Amino acid sequence: MPPTPTYDLCVYGDSPSAIAAATQGGRMGVRTVLTVPGNHVGGILVNGLGSNDLDNHNFKNSVAVGGIAREFYQRIADFYGGGLGYRFEPHVAESIFLSLLEEAGVDILFDRRLRENGGVTMHQHRITAIHFENGASILARQFIDGTVEGDLMAFAGVRYTYGREGNAAYDETLNGVVHHSNYRQFTVKVDPYIEAGNPDSGLIASVQAEPLAENGSGDRASMAFCFRICLTCNSQIRIPIPQPDNYQAEQYEIYRRYFAAGAGDNFFAPDARIPNQKSDIGSWHDLSANLYGYSHGWPDGNYAERESIYQRHRDFTIGLIWFLQNDPSVPICIRQKWANWGLPADEFQDNGHWPHQLYVRNGRRMLSDWIITEADLTQGNPKVAEDPVALAFWPPDMHHARRIVKDGQVWNEGFVFGSDIQWRPFGISYRAIRPKANECTNLLVPSALSSSYVGYGAVRLEWTFMVLGQSAATAAVIALRTKDTVQNISYEQLREQLLVDGQILENIQTE
Repeated sequence: MPPTPTYDLCVYGDSPSAIAAATQGGRMGVRTVLTVPGNHVGGILVNGLGSNDLDNHNFKNSVAVGGIAREFYQRIADFYGGGLGYRFEPHVAESIFLSLLEEAGVDILFDRRLRENGGVTMHQHRITAIHFENGASILARQFIDGTVEGDLMAFAGVRYTYGREGNAAYDETLNGVVHHSNYRQFTVKVDPYIEAGNPDSGLIASVQAEPLAENGSGDRASMAFCFRICLTCNSQIRIPIPQPDNYQAEQYEIYRRYFAAGAGDNFFAPDARIPNQKSDIGSWHDLSANLYGYSHGWPDGNYAERESIYQRHRDFTIGLIWFLQNDPSVPICIRQKWANWGLPADEFQDNGHWPHQLYVRNGRRMLSDWIITEADLTQGNPKVAEDPVALAFWPPDMHHARRIVKDGQVWNEGFVFGSDIQWRPFGISYRAIRPKANECTNLLVPSALSSSYVGYGAVRLEWTFMVLGQSAATAAVIALRTKDTVQNISYEQLREQLLVDGQILENIQTE
């Protein structure tokens, strides 16, 4: 067998945080490898999320973007010849990510998915090696888990949680089951039963037979996932969407009833807001491509379970597009809005022109010495991190988690966006991205960081993860140079390097 490669820094994952971490490691002169579970880098930013949540609400949060993240967006702007650089095509984003890695001298190893059993070798609370399904292994002195799911963290035995803790866990007000989900709620009455008005007939597709449960109570539910649907109306590259082989019309009965009830005037539809007449359709509406209730098994699921969830969402979403383009129960105005859109021939060419990844809005969350909670993001609260490594600038944002029956009608449960609290930008503590010392001393976790469900809702933006990835790598390199644990490095030394590299760490007052 060939010798096992040895590196100073090993980053696992394909997400923007993983790319920023590996790029920073290479730029700081340590031998760095990026081990990619699949065959592409960039995560959701190269899988359809082509418009980012920057300066698109009534606050200017681009001031919080620094370092490699800002450089990425600047390169996007340069590629397209100006503008802000916050809207881009998937293949363009991937090419820029690859350029960043290659320029930094990072070794990129594709098809390196961790073995689910025996994927991590530990010695005295340190990771010494990681092992992949293809039989390869990597030795390194420092590791970074750049996955949203926190797979390396979990396989290393670091404590974590997932789902909704409930309000009581951290004295919060926005966690757990939500009784008053008025945001993105149905404005028309939709009967949930297969035989209208008859509960004994069972529920139509996408509605769960679950009780509402006590307000604020915890569960293992996860906010809904979706595809950021990349379509095009450019006839030169548009591939029509045929009726899927496994198409089941009854899967879309809720849409028929929704339209029949008089809704649909503002029903979600593609628009060419991405360069070259492309879309990145999101789902956050009362009824769209969000499959509320079908992502709960993802965060702590095994690979086979996740693949099943991916395929279910793929089949459902492609079928939904065909339904919206062709089914006579769909109002003609909506069919017309969808009619001229198809798959882009120049995207995802090795996956039938469909995104390789779901938009995984949350996965596992580490439990460390600092847990980001509602208190971090509430104005006037004294909880302020003295060791910030990034600035979060987004309100608490958790999509509906379930679609259930309430008062005999279909009802979405769980959406929180901003809510009534006075939220603020806040510094993300370094302690939230590193494990406890008695669990692992050479691992950093920038995407599956230590937070409550609510806290994660305010940090789960890709540019925030990029910033955290760069900060994590900086800390790892300092630990390498000082021969110390990631828990014991000097924060002042870390802060100094982060500021030199253009990171934004302080709370910012904006108009």
